[in-house]
Amino acid sequence: MSSYDIAEAIRERLPGTEELFVQYLSGYLVDDAAEDEDALAVARHMLSSVCLGRANADSVLDSLMTRLTDLLSDLLSARATRTGAGAGKQKLQRLDRVLDMRATGAGMSATIAFAEGVDLESINKGKASRVDVKKLEKQEAKLRAKIEKRARRDLYEGSKLLKEQKNKQSYEEMFMKVNPLQSAADARNKSKDIHLPSIDVSFGSNRILSGASLTLAHGRRYGLIGRNGVGKSTLLRHIAMRDVPIPPHITILFVEQEIIGDETTALDSVLKADVWRDHLLKEEVALNARLAALEREEGDAERAAEDAKDEVSERLAEVHARLAEMDAASGPARAAALLAGLGFSESDQARQTKSFSGGWRMRLALARALFVKPALLLLDEPSNHIDLNALAWLEDYLQTWPGTLLVVSHDRAFLDAVATDIVHQHSGRLDYYKGNFTQFYSTKSERERNLRREYEAQIEYRKHLQAFIDRWRYNANRAAQAQSKIKILEKLPELTPPEAEDTETFRFPETEKIAPPLLQLSEVTFGYDAAKTILNRVNFDVGLDSRIAIVGSNGAGKSTLIKLLTGDLTPLAGQVNRNGRLRVGYFAQHHVETLIPTMNPVQFLASKFPGRTEQEYRSHLGNFQISGMTGLQPIGTLSGGQKSRVAFAVLSMLRPHVLLLDEPTNHLDLEGLDALMIALKEWNGGVIVISHDERFITTVARELWVCADGTVSKFRGDVQAYKNLIVNNIKARP
Repeated sequence: MSSYDIAEAIRERLPGTEELFVQYLSGYLVDDAAEDEDALAVARHMLSSVCLGRANADSVLDSLMTRLTDLLSDLLSARATRTGAGAGKQKLQRLDRVLDMRATGAGMSATIAFAEGVDLESINKGKASRVDVKKLEKQEAKLRAKIEKRARRDLYEGSKLLKEQKNKQSYEEMFMKVNPLQSAADARNKSKDIHLPSIDVSFGSNRILSGASLTLAHGRRYGLIGRNGVGKSTLLRHIAMRDVPIPPHITILFVEQEIIGDETTALDSVLKADVWRDHLLKEEVALNARLAALEREEGDAERAAEDAKDEVSERLAEVHARLAEMDAASGPARAAALLAGLGFSESDQARQTKSFSGGWRMRLALARALFVKPALLLLDEPSNHIDLNALAWLEDYLQTWPGTLLVVSHDRAFLDAVATDIVHQHSGRLDYYKGNFTQFYSTKSERERNLRREYEAQIEYRKHLQAFIDRWRYNANRAAQAQSKIKILEKLPELTPPEAEDTETFRFPETEKIAPPLLQLSEVTFGYDAAKTILNRVNFDVGLDSRIAIVGSNGAGKSTLIKLLTGDLTPLAGQVNRNGRLRVGYFAQHHVETLIPTMNPVQFLASKFPGRTEQEYRSHLGNFQISGMTGLQPIGTLSGGQKSRVAFAVLSMLRPHVLLLDEPTNHLDLEGLDALMIALKEWNGGVIVISHDERFITTVARELWVCADGTVSKFRGDVQAYKNLIVNNIKARP
């Protein structure tokens, strides 16, 4: 019996139940059924609320509880055995003195609360009762409320967060609430450094940080790193909502989700992001209109209007001063420059936001944040949503960011270019390192080596002491020395081994050799109509030894090229030559959409490649670090990095000759990225990759091809040279 069996029983009888509820309840029953006599009662109470409004609710609930009781029979039997033995022992106990309830405290009160049917009055007859009856009644009331309390605890912590997400305030309301308007003079007089010596951060019942120190010096750029699932994004959300006590004069903006598309143009969307600027400009228009109306007043009304005019003029002067402080007049020019840097042409800037894809809306969200220029800017994986061209511009732009930056990223080259400090989140704490990622890695490695050496030296010292004690403790001449060594050994602090280094391994199965040509594009032209071609007369050759990275701006045709290679698209002209035995593994940029969220990884592999045992599927998933119970969790509950690992496991089951990878690094943490790079370097098949990750490209690829101006051509230089070219071209624009 496992939590998976219980979860399946709930899903089967109550389809459509919130997955968070199912996961919590199944885990609770497995953990608590053996210890808590109320576990099934608590479960029934929770499930009854889910059954409300369903047909045959009572019979469905009864059937489900019967099934849960059967599944938990072993745990319930074990509890009954223990409680029965405990009851037997209790009969042999003898109370030979009166207990002072005030002295025994809450622990004894809780024990007596369970003693139903005990006649306290007869027990204490002839003696002065020391039981506080009111306290006892309160304790009994607490017991009766136990089920309700259980039902309201951790499970609905997570549900509360989901409700807040669904019913969240508008961007404008949230911005004004989190960042109240203040004068520039007031803000200048206050420190924008953040130092919180002890913060706790939780998501539901999961403690993310405990007593951690949050220290962010104004003007520094911090890269926040850590394993998938450690809670980096949760920490950013808590900071953004001031759930940790960030000083109120420090403005905060968090770029997490793409903007909601509507009729607003891209340029206006960026301008409206600075809510107070937009609010004051609207107020300025209203005040000017009011002033013009008062100017037209005549006669008696004119005299009455004078006072109102003075009041309006005074407020208008305040508004003008505030707008001047925030340099409102330069807003359109600044917004246009930001959008241009992120790849929006002049015509794109005039398009409605609803016409853009999700990736471009994420760029808009990024442009809006950069336009606002908050004192503390929070970015969550900004490089996931932009191409190498925009990434090169963003790196260059952020290097002169005037405020404090806290960015979550797994892109080492991005962190090397942008970060002045690294924050390592792990084991419920935050560790700080000066310098960029390369310096962090060097410092951390040296620190770990020193800790390992110190630990090993301590082990040897203790072994030496113990050997002396074992040899001489029973020798009369050396007994005193042995006793001295024993005291030294006893006083030594408890020795904690250094944390094991996080490593992962991926493995692609070796592929058999097939004769060239494997895959060729000869003079291929493609467009969705003959009038407008995307790629024109492209020549491209793929072999088993190919290690090619394709770069270029979004919309230039990179993904189109990949789809021509996979055969998903047919060219308008030219020829595609493919070896008849060729197997191609395609990792799409939006691979998560191809996974079925209700299936677990084992079931998904079995649906794609039937005929093998469960152990074979689990063993194969283990090649990509999907092991243990993770292989039996619904895919919908896995993190982005875990879903990527499942997608790679599916690809490798094809035993491909060539891998076509479109942004494969987006969701992988640093350890997963290292594992993927090593696996691809060791693999004997061909690799074509579209990526914005400089280190990944440099490690995996031997050739760099640029997709631009309707064609694909080999670039004579490395990734850094290409990025420098992009930045220089952007800066050279008028």
